Amino acid sequence: MGLEIIIASKNRGKIKEILFFFKDNKSIEWGSLADFVDIPDIEETGDTFYENASLKASTVSLLKKTYCLADDSGLCVDFLDGRPGVYSSRYSGKDADDAKNREKLLQELSGIETSQRSARFVCSMVLSDPSGKIVHTSTGRCEGIIGFKEEGSMGFGYDSIFIPSGYGITMAQLTESEKNSISHRGKALEDMKEYIGRLP
Repeated sequence: MGLEIIIASKNRGKIKEILFFFKDNKSIEWGSLADFVDIPDIEETGDTFYENASLKASTVSLLKKTYCLADDSGLCVDFLDGRPGVYSSRYSGKDADDAKNREKLLQELSGIETSQRSARFVCSMVLSDPSGKIVHTSTGRCEGIIGFKEEGSMGFGYDSIFIPSGYGITMAQLTESEKNSISHRGKALEDMKEYIGRLP
């Protein structure tokens, strides 16, 4: 049996993006939290993306005695002093979902001109071994601005309101390969892919 790695996420969009980068490596047996009903939701109590990613990876590795790849990522808006940041997925409150989060963010930036709408996606990715030890970390960023309305149907999260630097369209209007070549998660995965490729 080849190398087994569990992705510490139930987010189908995130899982799809990660698997895209390893599509040519047939020696890895992938799983995700969506495959294991016995693993409870892991509360993200960290103050940073790295802390949350490390918590998820170590917890899953210890439970399943295998490698675990985890990331924590989010959108940081300068005008909002870095918010939503680590709270990106639950920004709109208890019953948060992607649509509500985008709506809240657009409302908070209502009337704010383009020059003050700078933002970036940040991804912190970690790999833990079967003992729960963090063995590799990587970070990726994607600079851009927040648009004035939702555009595009690709992607997930805040993609439909985020316009990457150098583009005139949102992340949700890019093709899968275009997005993965510039995205925060894509950049973190390039480094992680190289490390995982060297594992026995």
